[in-house]
Amino acid sequence: MNIVPPAAAPLPPELIARFRAIVGEKYAVTEASDIAPYVTEERGLFHGRSPLVLRPGSTAEVSAICKLATEHRIALVPQGGNTGLVGGQTPHHGEVVVSTRRLDKIRDIDTASNTMTCEAGVVLQIAQQKASEADRLFPLSLGAEGSCTIGGNLSTNAGGTAALAYGVAREMALGLEVVLADGRILNGLSKLKKDNTGYDLRNLFIGAEGTLGIITAATLKLFPKPRAVETAFVGLKSPADALKLLSIAQNEAAGSLTSFELLADIAVDFSVRHGIDIRDPLGSKHRWYVLMELSSSRDDARAALESILAQGMEQGIVDDAVIAANLSQRSAFWKLRDEMSAAQKPEGGSIKHDISVPVAAVPDFIEQANAAVVKLIPGARPVPFGHLGDGNIHYNVSQPLGANAADFLGQWHAVNTVVFDIVLRMGGSISAEHGIGVLKRDELPDVKDKVAIELMRAIKAVLDPLGIMNPGKVL
Repeated sequence: MNIVPPAAAPLPPELIARFRAIVGEKYAVTEASDIAPYVTEERGLFHGRSPLVLRPGSTAEVSAICKLATEHRIALVPQGGNTGLVGGQTPHHGEVVVSTRRLDKIRDIDTASNTMTCEAGVVLQIAQQKASEADRLFPLSLGAEGSCTIGGNLSTNAGGTAALAYGVAREMALGLEVVLADGRILNGLSKLKKDNTGYDLRNLFIGAEGTLGIITAATLKLFPKPRAVETAFVGLKSPADALKLLSIAQNEAAGSLTSFELLADIAVDFSVRHGIDIRDPLGSKHRWYVLMELSSSRDDARAALESILAQGMEQGIVDDAVIAANLSQRSAFWKLRDEMSAAQKPEGGSIKHDISVPVAAVPDFIEQANAAVVKLIPGARPVPFGHLGDGNIHYNVSQPLGANAADFLGQWHAVNTVVFDIVLRMGGSISAEHGIGVLKRDELPDVKDKVAIELMRAIKAVLDPLGIMNPGKVL
C-alpha cells in the first residue's frame, strides 16, 4: 500500500502555542528569516518551506512533539546538520521541522567496552574529538564532519573515507534510542556485541532517513587509536592500475589499509583551481591519482607503505608518489580530496551520482559511463572520484564549457538513466551512502526487489500509520 502524506495545512496559532510550550519560547522558530537555514540545503538544489522549526533539548521533548503531531496529524521532518544531498532533510510541503541539534550531549564513554553513547545532535567532529581524548578512535569520517550530526549519519547510513577498514555507520552502532511516530520511546542503547533476543530493531532505523522514527541517541563502537598513520598521494595511468595497486596494498597491509581513494585528473584540477591553498602534491600531471592511507597500532605503517609503493613501481603500476612527511602535509592531501565536491560549483551545473559497484567492476563502470554520458551530452565532463576500496564512486558530471547550467541540469533524469542502467547491469546500487530522499525516490521501485519494496511499505505502515514521519521520502 502507498501511504499518502498528510496535507500540510496551515498550523493554527493555538497548535503552534502547544508545540512552543513543549520546547520553550526560545526554541520554537517561527520567523521566516530564522527558518530559512533549515529549509534550504547547501547546494541550493532543494528549497522547502515550514511554518515552524522545533529545537527540542531532550528525548522527552521529542516524544511530546510526536504525541502532539500524531494527535493532530501534523507531518514532521527530522533534521540534523542539514548536510544531506538527496533532499531527505528538507520540508518540501510545509511540514514542521524537528531539529535535533540541541541533543548534543555525550552521555557516556566506556573504554572498557570501547563504546560511546551520544545524543543525535552531536556533531561528528566532536564525537571524533571526544573519542580521541579518551585515547580511542571513532572512525567515521566525512567531508561534512564539521557540521553533520550523529543522528543524521545513522539515519542516512553514512559511509565516508574509512569504510574500507571500519565499515559504514550501520556497522559502528551497537544500540539506538528512537522516538516513534506516536511518541513511544524505544530504549535500545545497548553496549552488547552479542544479543540474540529476537529481531534487530536497530537496523530498521539506520538508513531509514527519519521515515520510521527519530533517532535521539546512539551507542557507538570505538576502536584503539592508531599509533602510526601514513598517507601517500600516487599518480598512475588508469583505474585498472589503481585496482592492481589496491590488491598489492591489501596483501601487504591487510587491515592497516584504512583509506584508498581514486581521483580523476579533472577532479584534482578543479580542487587546485578553485580551492584555497590547494596544490597538486606531485610534480607532474597524471591521468589518475590515488590517496592511500595506512593506520597501525605499531610503528610499521611507514615501512608497509614504502613496500606497497615500491612494488607498484616495479610492476609499472605507479608512475609517481609522495608520502606525507608530517601532519600538515597529510592534511593538505586530504584537503584536496575533501574540496572536490565544492570545487565543481564554479564549473557550472553538476549532475551527481553516488553509486557503488563490485570493486573489480569500477574500471569498466567508469569507462562505460564516461562513454555513455558524453554520447548523450557531447562536451559533458565526467568527474569521477571516491572510495575505490569499497566500490563507491561519486560519479559527477559537469556541464560542457560554455553551456547553460539550467539547460544542462534539465537533463538530470536522462543522465541518471544511462548511468544507473550501467550500474544495475554490473550488480551495483544507485545509492551507496547518501540515501534516497526525494532525489532518487521515484527510481527506487524500478531498481529494488519488488518484495523488498512491499516489505518496506508494510514496515512504514506499522510504525507510522498516519504517514507523518518525513512524508514523501524514500517511498
